[in-house]
Amino acid sequence: MIPWDDFRLVRAIAETGSLAGAAEQLAVNHSTVFRRLGTLEQQLGARLFERARAGYVPTPMGEEMVRLAEHMADEVLAVERRITGQDLRPSGELRVTTNDTLLVHMLTPIFASFRQAYPEIRLDVVISNQSLSLSKRDADVAIRASDRPGDTLVGRRMASIAWGIYGSAAHDIAGPLEPADFRRHDWIGFSDNLGAIKPAKWLRERVGDEKIIYRVNTVLGLAEAAAAGMGLALLPCFIAAVTPGLVQLMGRQNELESGLWLLTHPDIKATARVRTFMEHAGREIGKLRGRIEGVEDQPAAAAG
Repeated sequence: MIPWDDFRLVRAIAETGSLAGAAEQLAVNHSTVFRRLGTLEQQLGARLFERARAGYVPTPMGEEMVRLAEHMADEVLAVERRITGQDLRPSGELRVTTNDTLLVHMLTPIFASFRQAYPEIRLDVVISNQSLSLSKRDADVAIRASDRPGDTLVGRRMASIAWGIYGSAAHDIAGPLEPADFRRHDWIGFSDNLGAIKPAKWLRERVGDEKIIYRVNTVLGLAEAAAAGMGLALLPCFIAAVTPGLVQLMGRQNELESGLWLLTHPDIKATARVRTFMEHAGREIGKLRGRIEGVEDQPAAAAG
């Protein structure tokens, strides 16, 4: 019988395309991976990888082992989720994933109040502007801004994230901004890695690249740049509401709205720490709904 560790070895080499990459993934040294692969191929009497210029490429037998390894890993994760889901005590570690903007401008006080209420639960917050997999236990709970949160997850849409146009309170703009005025001003925008998001497309279509004089590769920092007078910015209303020195020049842009979701995996939703966190975070985010949806009063530009 082939040990599980050997399946993990073959899968790691296939995923990384190199012995060095597999060694790093498995937390062993290069010589150990080389020796174990040689021993396994000798036992099987067949090569599992072709040594190509681009790296290690699985042979047909290697591909079959990779498929089996992925299936076995999925089964192990499923068992772990079922066991974790049986934990009825609100204690232990809870891993929450979200993005940097939500953490800085909304969630940190919520995490602090949760820890105060449930000191036996340790929070591990994973910041990623990409969606981590809850199915693979990259995280237990996700707080995401998304239109498509994932069909395999359970949770609820907490609010619609509204966007508006903002500028510095010291910016020389008399009265509300009109669409005809967009190209008369400098703007703050998004770097290429965020080019596919709706606000970035909105700016390209209505403002033009030539008027975007400052770009950032995350939404974090846009509000501060606008408050400093670098240009106008398209911002989530909940960020603008807590950033000193900003005024709203044009209200909610409905076509830019996305959902704010609180999500977990169905196998662990009954876990005490997951259930407790979902209830607490849901209640606290609900208190901020007016700010998130841009319906709370915000400083506006004075009429000319």
